[in-house]
Amino acid sequence: MDETSQNPAPPPEAHAAGPRRVKRRLITALLALHAAALLAAGALVMRAKSESPRLDGEKTKALLNLTPYDTVGWVAIRGPIMASDSSKPWGHGAEQWSRRIEQLAETKGVKAIVLDINSPGGSVGAVQEIYSRILRVKKEKKIPFIALFGDVAASGGYYIASACDKIVAHPGTITGSIGVIFSVSNMEGIFAKIGYKMDPIKSGKHKDIGSPARAMTIEERKILQDLIDDAYGQFVQAVADGRKMTVEEVKPLADGRIYSGKQALANRLVDQIGDSKDALMLAAKLGGIKDAKPRVRRDGEKFSDLLELLESRARLVLGVGPVSFPLSGALSAHGMMYLWSGW
Repeated sequence: MDETSQNPAPPPEAHAAGPRRVKRRLITALLALHAAALLAAGALVMRAKSESPRLDGEKTKALLNLTPYDTVGWVAIRGPIMASDSSKPWGHGAEQWSRRIEQLAETKGVKAIVLDINSPGGSVGAVQEIYSRILRVKKEKKIPFIALFGDVAASGGYYIASACDKIVAHPGTITGSIGVIFSVSNMEGIFAKIGYKMDPIKSGKHKDIGSPARAMTIEERKILQDLIDDAYGQFVQAVADGRKMTVEEVKPLADGRIYSGKQALANRLVDQIGDSKDALMLAAKLGGIKDAKPRVRRDGEKFSDLLELLESRARLVLGVGPVSFPLSGALSAHGMMYLWSGW
């Protein structure tokens, strides 16, 4: 008896079983994710009901986004500011943060918004997306914005803060880093050692500008420097507009160096030294809220964090996609960056 007869080939159905099994596991995980999200939402509602001393009617109005009292909206911007998957209502990225800002501005009773920033900056486009969204909301809704700096609010983190009406920083906050960086690697020597060579076919002599396979030419360096200078000018102008300074006053401060919160105050880059309570009270004052203890509305942050965590865990268990980490986007990003590299 030959080996084939002893070990017959598996039927065709066996080959299809693998993909079907993975598909079933994925569907099961997604259903579990949905169920967990519903349970979490229910838990948040029950917690709000159990902790709130208000009357039943007021509770119902609050849960239906019809709050009868004035509040301060609160958006936490954490980590590198990068482009994001706009199809997801959860997650952390320029689109999600911009959406939360607009949602809070549309919420009845929100009279001011605090941007709680702890970020080294990020990609130019993502930073400018949030910056322009803040300016639009301020113009359309007449809502004041307060920036609160945490450990770090540097480069792009400072850029978006410059759109705010006031900036509050801790004395030891790291801020500043006003500038642009475009990192280009030269792997030519390493490629030569391993016998690897790229032979691009291109439509123009500058089409592969920034290629790691060769040294940059003088002409290419000038092209990229002009690009950087243009983005730098946009940054400086944004700071000048937001801080009510001239471009000539900003430029000596904008050589890429970082400042402590105390140094930033001395250089007019922030308005006051304080903490989250100070930022809240300042926002309430500018928003015309008279309550001695202003209420805060954090729109969807805890719930979206939970959804992101559940999705990440599901992907990790199933092995069906990448698991996101806070710095992964910044470390792998290419192009122009409003980013402090010391994060």
